[in-house]
Amino acid sequence: MAAVSRLTLTDFRSYASASIEPGPRFVLLYGENGAGKTNLLEAVSMLTPGRGLRGASLSEMARQGGIGGWAVAAALGEIGIGTGTQPMAPERRQVRINAAPASVNSLSEWLSVLWLTPAMDRLFTGSAGERRRFLDRLVLALEPGHAHHASRYEAAMRSRTKLLANERWDDAWLVSLELAMAEHGEELSAARTRTVAALEERLAAAPDDAFANAAIALEGWESGDLAKILMANRQRDASAGRATAGPHRQDLAVHHRTKQMPAGQSSTGEQKGLLLGLVLAHSELVADRRGEPPLLLLDEVAAHLDPRRRSALFARLEGRGQVWMTATEAGLFDGIGQASRFHVEPGQVSLA
Repeated sequence: MAAVSRLTLTDFRSYASASIEPGPRFVLLYGENGAGKTNLLEAVSMLTPGRGLRGASLSEMARQGGIGGWAVAAALGEIGIGTGTQPMAPERRQVRINAAPASVNSLSEWLSVLWLTPAMDRLFTGSAGERRRFLDRLVLALEPGHAHHASRYEAAMRSRTKLLANERWDDAWLVSLELAMAEHGEELSAARTRTVAALEERLAAAPDDAFANAAIALEGWESGDLAKILMANRQRDASAGRATAGPHRQDLAVHHRTKQMPAGQSSTGEQKGLLLGLVLAHSELVADRRGEPPLLLLDEVAAHLDPRRRSALFARLEGRGQVWMTATEAGLFDGIGQASRFHVEPGQVSLA
């Protein structure tokens, strides 16, 4: 892993073209609402597997009025990585590492990225699927191979659901798909279990200071002969139109450690503190495990913290690798030391 030393956008969201050269520590982006600050963070997030911090479709990322495709490229020291789409295939993503074609999942070998956005404020009160995707991002930062097992599991599960929708089932093909789900599902569940255990150990030892301390656990599917269970559940799954058992049913349970209450029942401010503390603890865990911290993308986080917590956040992030932050006003970054500062206006970015 390394910091992004150059980021280039072509026909991505609101940018016809843009290029910036951030430093290795804080990267501060300020500008009015709608100027395109979050678009820059989303571009960085697309340098990892998945659909980025907005979870949008690939075609949505193409600039309106552009040619229909888009590209995001970055320099990580001497390594060049890039991703994007072509106009004739707007939902087919391409990846290149040092100009050579590569798989989307291979991006996790080069860059680890975590993010917090205003939309994630509802994480603890939202669906289990949202929390599971959040957890998988945490796992991926520690175990890059997690993306491979996740994509294979999802592909086998989709194919099985489609096959069960037919009046006649191909038993041999179903067995093959169920074995694939069992194989990759076991790896998925084991990686999540390892990550949750390691992160819970770190959280339990953390001081309960400026950010509320979370207690976490993995709920739902634990283990079992998944292939056998899927075979027994075929009729039920055909009626439901989905697989009713497996690691895709897991959930990340989060509690306020001091108050011993579910995070979803905590106040809005406490939930934000729990989430921020969780991400910071995980970032430190990744740094210890992999030797380098992940990139952090913090969208409009400073604006929602009081001055004491804002100072505590800056102090905790200092020396923890490259951290990208957005705000509507440059003054919200007061107290941060060495940083790359950029003023964002519609369609353009300039060094401040």
